[in-house]
Amino acid sequence: MNHRCQWAGEDPLYVRYHDQEWGVPVYDDRKLFEFLILEGAQAGLSWITVLRKRENYRQAFDGFDAGKIAAYSETDLTRLLANPGIIRNRLKLAAAVANARAYLAVQDKQGNFNSFIWKFVDGKPVQNAWATIQNVPAETKQSQAMSKELSRLGFKFVGPTICYAFMQAVGMVNDHVTQCFRYEEIRKAVEKGSCSKE
Repeated sequence: MNHRCQWAGEDPLYVRYHDQEWGVPVYDDRKLFEFLILEGAQAGLSWITVLRKRENYRQAFDGFDAGKIAAYSETDLTRLLANPGIIRNRLKLAAAVANARAYLAVQDKQGNFNSFIWKFVDGKPVQNAWATIQNVPAETKQSQAMSKELSRLGFKFVGPTICYAFMQAVGMVNDHVTQCFRYEEIRKAVEKGSCSKE
């Protein structure tokens, strides 16, 4: 039986997310944007709550098309607030619109979002080696730097803890515990370059 990170529990959705997605390096701009919005939506809640609503978010937010979201009006916010399939928090929904606009500005200036966001780990996943989940930090100097820069650029719900959760999700850090079967799989994939940029 494969040993997993304790947080994955037994929920099939969570287990699948842990086994297939969490910690795998992501370089696709739209997927990075999606995770940034979802991690912000998670603030104060559990990730499984957001994960269960992810498909609803994709539908409600036009497949996380930042160009469309950036153009959302007050009418769109009202529509979102009436959607029981997502987390109906006005501040978080308004933040998603603000983040879409800030994200497009970064793309416009940098050419893409992934090179901008990956610079906080010098373009390469950080391979940690935590023995237990208790050893994993809630934030790091890199996530603090990311939070500061994103906030400066107009992003919302991007505190250092949210930024670190984002970094873990998109594989900027490998925070699977060392006993977890995914720890070595991801580490070796990164070493071989099979997780290299698209």
